[in-house]
Amino acid sequence: MIAIAIDDEQLMLYALLKAVRASDDIEDVVGFTSCDEALDWLEINAPDVAFLDINMRGINGIGLAEKITALHPGCKIVFCTGYEEYAVSAFKIHASGYLLKPISAEDVQKEIDVIKGRKIERGILKAKCFGHFDVSCGGEKLTFKRTKSKEMLAYLIDRNGADVSSREIAAVLWEDGTKEHNRNYFHQLLFDVRQTLEKAGAEDVLKKNGYLYSVDTSKISCDYYSYLKTGQPEFQGEYMTQYSWADETCGLLWSKNNK
Repeated sequence: MIAIAIDDEQLMLYALLKAVRASDDIEDVVGFTSCDEALDWLEINAPDVAFLDINMRGINGIGLAEKITALHPGCKIVFCTGYEEYAVSAFKIHASGYLLKPISAEDVQKEIDVIKGRKIERGILKAKCFGHFDVSCGGEKLTFKRTKSKEMLAYLIDRNGADVSSREIAAVLWEDGTKEHNRNYFHQLLFDVRQTLEKAGAEDVLKKNGYLYSVDTSKISCDYYSYLKTGQPEFQGEYMTQYSWADETCGLLWSKNNK
C-alpha cells in the first residue's frame, strides 16, 4: 500500500510517519506539513490510504479529505487528531478510521487491517452484567475512548435485542438528553462503539434500523441472557452496578430469583 501522511506540526508528522512505516502492509509513505504541497503531489500520485490531521492551518483535514476523495475516490481516509468532537464530521464523509493522538503503530495497523478487510477472529463478544459491567472479546477487555460509549453498549445489551431509539438512549445517558449538544455527543459515542467493536472483530453485534439501535443477542455470550434462559449462573443481587438505570432490571431479576 502507498500512503500519504499530512500534519502541519513537524513533530506530530514525524511520529505519524514512524507509526505508519512500522506496518508491513505499507510499501511507501510520503509526509507533508503543507496541504497545498500534498495536493500538488496528489495531482500525479494515487495513494491507497491518507492519514490526515484535522485541525490544520488553512484548509482543515475534513476539507482536505473531500479534495482527496474527489481526486482519488478509492483512497481510504484515516483522521488523526487530538479532538474527539470531529468524529461526527468524519463519520458523515465515510472516513475509514478516526485515531486519537498520540497514535501508536498498533493503532495504525488495526486501521489498515480493517481497510484490507481482515476479520479479527477473536471469538464471540462476552458481556459480564452481574456485578460490575465489562465486555471482552477473545479474552481481551474492550476499551472505549469515553466511559459513556461503554455505557451506551451496556444499555443496548440490557435491552436484550429490543430496538431502542437514539432519543431514548440519550435520555438514559443524560437527564437532559434531548438537548442539541447531547444529540451531537450521542453520534460521537456511537462512532466510538462502532470502531471499538469493529477492531475487536465484533462489528456485527451492533444493529441499526433507521433511528433505532439494538444488539444481536446471538453474537453475545452474557451471564444476564444465560440466566434468563436457564437460571444459571446464580444471580447474587448485583447487576451493572455502575449504572443507576440498571436498578430496574436488577429488581426484575430479584423477582425472578425469588419466585
